[in-house]
Amino acid sequence: MGEKIVGRTKHGELTLDQLAGIQPGMARLMGEIAHRYSLMYYACRGGNWELGYHELKEIRAAFRIAMTTRPKYTAELEAFDREHLAPIEKAITGRDGEAFTMAVQRSIAASDEAHRRLGYPFVRYRLPNQPPDYLDLGPGGEP
Repeated sequence: MGEKIVGRTKHGELTLDQLAGIQPGMARLMGEIAHRYSLMYYACRGGNWELGYHELKEIRAAFRIAMTTRPKYTAELEAFDREHLAPIEKAITGRDGEAFTMAVQRSIAASDEAHRRLGYPFVRYRLPNQPPDYLDLGPGGEP
């Protein structure tokens, strides 16, 4: 029963504990979430609602990973999804630019407040001034 569970790759073996230890924490996930938030925002503002919706789904997927790897944040993330991502989703599916912009602005303020409340007042998200130039964020493409 004392046998360790290992996974084998062409590079060597990893124990279950080693695999658990390299799972992404909040810092890594928040970087991904911030990036996808920016893509979502600029895609929707550019009329590429499909890409914006895709990025919203990816943000939620990162939230689910965070709830698994850092369960102490589950209630906070679930509340943020319910109170802020759901209105963003409604605006995206309704292609309502004004509601979308307002929901994003409210969510950014709420994110800053959550970080403050959780002991990270120095973490304050801001949308980049310019959209990334490596993706076509305008309308078009197949749904």
